[in-house]
Amino acid sequence: MTVRTMTLDDLQLVLGWAADEGWNPGLDDASAFFAADPAGLFLKEVDGVPVAAISVVNHDDDFAFLGLYLCKPEYRGQGHGMDVWRAGIAHAGQRSIGLDGVPDQQANYARSGFIHHGSTVRFEGHVGDAPDKRVRLATSSDVVTLIEYDQRTSGMARQAFLATWFQSTATRQTMVLVDGSDIKGFATFRRCRSGVKIGPFVADDETDALGLLASSPFAGLRGPAFIDTQGQSTPLAALLKTRGFAPVFETARMFTGRTPNYGPSTYQAIATMELG
Repeated sequence: MTVRTMTLDDLQLVLGWAADEGWNPGLDDASAFFAADPAGLFLKEVDGVPVAAISVVNHDDDFAFLGLYLCKPEYRGQGHGMDVWRAGIAHAGQRSIGLDGVPDQQANYARSGFIHHGSTVRFEGHVGDAPDKRVRLATSSDVVTLIEYDQRTSGMARQAFLATWFQSTATRQTMVLVDGSDIKGFATFRRCRSGVKIGPFVADDETDALGLLASSPFAGLRGPAFIDTQGQSTPLAALLKTRGFAPVFETARMFTGRTPNYGPSTYQAIATMELG
């Protein structure tokens, strides 16, 4: 029995497990997740068969984020999940570790030292198809600015992850809202097994938020849009409800130590429940 770090192919396999569990991963998540911290992706094998996985990605010197904690159903209750858990927690060192805990696991996470610091709420609905003229596709020259903008609002320096996340692919594109040459907001749209997920999402006011929501590069595709807000009562959550979005899933945002210093953005959604 072996716990080892994943290859990119292993990560593709584990994202397939996530799809089987109903997590609806993006079609091109693997490359960005892998780039975030290859040393923080753990897989356990039994007789050469992958059975359990976890990711604990070290974003910076202060924060790590835990996700993709999975065990194949037929191997549950045998300690395999705990083995990858220990490897992941050790990898984070002294960093504060964040996670989005599903309801039936929150008590277990609390026993491991995770403290409830709010919630993440997934909203489902449909975006508009009248793009705002101030919104354009992000270019490679925007990436450094977007990473700095994300750090001010998320409280974490996620350079390795976002350097790949913000690069356009056929299934993942980031849109920026500009005022002259200044970027005033942004949103990443990615095609998933079902529909499109939006995140991170950052806008300063309702008009800018609506402009970004209406500018999905995948608006012509069938299927819903999903966006993960930081709670039920935030301005973005309230705005989504007025646009026909409804909450469909909620997790507890938990940390082992201090929480990130979230910035001043009024309308904000997380990138993913796996990477924070």
